[in-house]
Amino acid sequence: MILFTSGGLFALLALSIPVGIVLFLLAFGIDLFFSPFPLMRGLGQIVWSSSNSATLIAIPFFVLLGELLVRSGVAQRTYAALESWVSWMPGGLIHANIATATLFSATSGSSVATAATVASVAMPQADKLGYDPKLFSGAIAAGGTLGIMIPPSINLIVYGFLTETSIPKLFLAGLVPGLFLALLFMLVTAILCGIKPSLGGPGVNSSWSKRITGLADLIPLLGLFITIVGSIYAGVATPTEAAAIGVAMAFLIAASKKAINRTMLIDSLKGTVRTTAMIMLVVIGAYVLNFVLTAAGVSRVLQEFLQDLGMGALATLLVIVLLYIVLGFFIETLSLMVATIPIVVPIIVQLGYDKLWFGILMIILVEMALITPPVGLNLYVVQGARKSGKFSDVMIGVIPYAIAMLFMVALLIIFPAIALYLPSNL
Repeated sequence: MILFTSGGLFALLALSIPVGIVLFLLAFGIDLFFSPFPLMRGLGQIVWSSSNSATLIAIPFFVLLGELLVRSGVAQRTYAALESWVSWMPGGLIHANIATATLFSATSGSSVATAATVASVAMPQADKLGYDPKLFSGAIAAGGTLGIMIPPSINLIVYGFLTETSIPKLFLAGLVPGLFLALLFMLVTAILCGIKPSLGGPGVNSSWSKRITGLADLIPLLGLFITIVGSIYAGVATPTEAAAIGVAMAFLIAASKKAINRTMLIDSLKGTVRTTAMIMLVVIGAYVLNFVLTAAGVSRVLQEFLQDLGMGALATLLVIVLLYIVLGFFIETLSLMVATIPIVVPIIVQLGYDKLWFGILMIILVEMALITPPVGLNLYVVQGARKSGKFSDVMIGVIPYAIAMLFMVALLIIFPAIALYLPSNL
């Protein structure tokens, strides 16, 4: 049954069948061959119960919020403001790429949207100022991955929904690791450019007057982040209500920049519908597959198999980490999450690990899937923004940042409090 599930998953994905459809087909196949009674008679009820949740309404709201910010020109102003503060370090504007991705991640909830936004703003600067195209583009692709870690995060919402984990606690748990990972990216950049200054291009020293003036352009995003996250933890709003508040604020920000027009709104709504439809098909498919796997006993069989191997909890966890790294080469981020959560999370809980902590560990592992070929979406987004050069440049450029992610995984395993301290004490 396990071979059927894993083999069927890879075979159907290799045929380029949409992931949401793959999940439904796997569920039907497992039900047909391994279930003692026809589980699919309850398909309608399963689909209805999995989609009839107020929590999921937060997803289109956060997608729309990101669309409005991207199309209103806020990102360009944010980049210019952060550039004046961080471009004096070894690496110059590469730090601005990471800092902008970090700040934009705190509002967009999407890694691909974050990478696309920063790439469209930063790439023209790389050629003009003579930056190494590999490291410059690699930093953008890696910085974009923070979009699914730093709250609010669509992927954390999906994880919380599928595992019945508190979404506000997940947001808190992801904050420190996300910021720490951003600092690791900047440290890696500074070390590499300190060893080989030609990688970083010319350093830029901005005047204090320019820096202070530029802070005004950071206020909208910072205010948006504080309002969304603060309203959740103050008990004023649920994540869904906070997302709605965020959309209203993003609209006002775009209006204040005189960026609101009919074309912009239509494009934002179209983008929201496309992205939300894709996410919801995958989420509902995952919920159906989860139900079938549980009823057919796949999770129990896998747990017994791992127990028979005689490995300890840590060894089993490391095997799971390695599994995610390998699968990340072939499966897209959200698909990787929803296809594995029904099988892996019960095992993690049985091993005695905290599923809140594991959610953050999983997010870092699936972040790597965004920057590892051949399916790494952020690589293609950044290469598309470059409009020239070899795709291999981006692939090489992300290697130091992928190593930084592995280091972060090790830190989380050794020091779980990095993720658990805030949700345990606030």
